[in-house]
Amino acid sequence: MGCSRLALGRVVRLAVVFPGQGSQSAGMGCDIAARSRAAAAIFGRAASVLGYDLLALQRDGSEEQLRETHVSQPAIFVTNLALYAAAGDELAPIVTAGHSFAELCSLVAARSLSFEEALRIVDARGKAMQSAAQRARGGMSAILGLDAARVRVALERARERGRVTMANFNSPTQIVISGDLEAVGAAGQAMLDAGAKRVVPLNVSGAWHSELMEPAVEPLRAAVERSHFEIPAFDVVSNVDGRPYRDVATIKANLIRSVVDEVRWHDTAQRILMYAPDVVVEFGASGVLGALMRRMAGAPPTMMVSDFSGVERLRAAIADAAQASA
Repeated sequence: MGCSRLALGRVVRLAVVFPGQGSQSAGMGCDIAARSRAAAAIFGRAASVLGYDLLALQRDGSEEQLRETHVSQPAIFVTNLALYAAAGDELAPIVTAGHSFAELCSLVAARSLSFEEALRIVDARGKAMQSAAQRARGGMSAILGLDAARVRVALERARERGRVTMANFNSPTQIVISGDLEAVGAAGQAMLDAGAKRVVPLNVSGAWHSELMEPAVEPLRAAVERSHFEIPAFDVVSNVDGRPYRDVATIKANLIRSVVDEVRWHDTAQRILMYAPDVVVEFGASGVLGALMRRMAGAPPTMMVSDFSGVERLRAAIADAAQASA
């Protein structure tokens, strides 16, 4: 593009977001790995850490295989960062965030820890969550058109059927609940009775971000404590509290808590908007986060980078902005 990293940082106030679980799709990452050396190198490094060819699994494996948590989390993590790497060193974000475990993508992008160490954490996290899910039959449902206060009331009526809680705050009227399968089903009916527009059961194999994931906490803690972190080079906003990290201890504590805590994505997105970015770029196979942000008051334009053509569009947009400001 012929523009320095510093120049791009002055010209375009760039926010970067990374999607989490549920954003996977068969074949993701194959296009970018075939057309970008930087992306191919990311998949090569992943194979060395994981001990298997993740890209081949994404290319040849079934949707069912990719849906398994111990596979989907590494696959999403690596694909997100392969797309980011393909965009080039010219990117100079002012802030970044990732949904749920994809916060680790943001920490790598901000040079808080290495790709290899982050992938080991993701791998341990996915395996621990898969194991926890096998101990208790759980599920999740998205509640559309009901605010948090009414969701809480409806949940109280369903708890006699088992453990169920709010898991993801994606927007003021899109909240995900999680817990024992029977309790989630009962809660869904209670939400409809309370006026929800829709209740959408999610195609997941466990009750993520709920107390059913408690058995995954200690394996995740061990993986986090083995890793070396630095203060991020630019702001990384946490899903746990919607605040940018300022110390390593909080990064570690929040990563460990995140497996059972709520994902406060709306708070995270609101914090990103406080940086007044010119554009929000989502690197991943799904444009779900960009879609959520576009509905927010005062949101800037969003771009989705899911393949090499997306990388080219991003490069062209930044180059045009740099030329216009010259």
